[in-house]
Amino acid sequence: MENSNTQNNYIILSGQIVSDFTYSHQVYGEAFYSFLLCSKRLSDTYDTLPVTISERLLIDIEAKTGSFITVTGQLRSYNNYSDGKTHLILTVFAKDISINEEKTKDINNIQLNGFICKPPIYRTTPFGRQIADILLAVNRAYNKSDYIPIICWGRNALYASNMEVGSNILITGRMQSRNYQKKISDNEIIEKTAYEISVSKIEKLN
Repeated sequence: MENSNTQNNYIILSGQIVSDFTYSHQVYGEAFYSFLLCSKRLSDTYDTLPVTISERLLIDIEAKTGSFITVTGQLRSYNNYSDGKTHLILTVFAKDISINEEKTKDINNIQLNGFICKPPIYRTTPFGRQIADILLAVNRAYNKSDYIPIICWGRNALYASNMEVGSNILITGRMQSRNYQKKISDNEIIEKTAYEISVSKIEKLN
């Protein structure tokens, strides 16, 4: 079962830790911590991505702010209720971590096998670029699922726009962060960060 779930949802990231480790939660006496990992794109921009890790993986490793690391695991989602609304939260759930002794080319690869759970939203930018947004449900152990926002571009967007709810798809791509401003009131605007999977390849399985 674990091998099957790993194949459905696998991510590998390398980059630099850019925040302190903060306590997240505890499950059956096992504490989990979160931190931010900065991974460089080919375009020389950066994605700053949230990682959740068990205290047990940190016992024999000196990972701290500024360390260059590689993390493998799965992308997880959960709902956070605040301000009277439910917000979808994404995090990389680390299953393994290693220190990179030297700064190398950053890695950001993800593979997901899941089911489309909302009609794809297709649109074009003012410059004519094609975009499609998908919400993908990826099965997890114990009859749970992770709900992951996917963004497709160009020919992948056009291909995805014709898919129906319930379609089983396999995607490869990268996890990216996107900063935006949200207007709270006439006098208050806050900075927020959204996370999504940018698709490089998409395949329909059924």
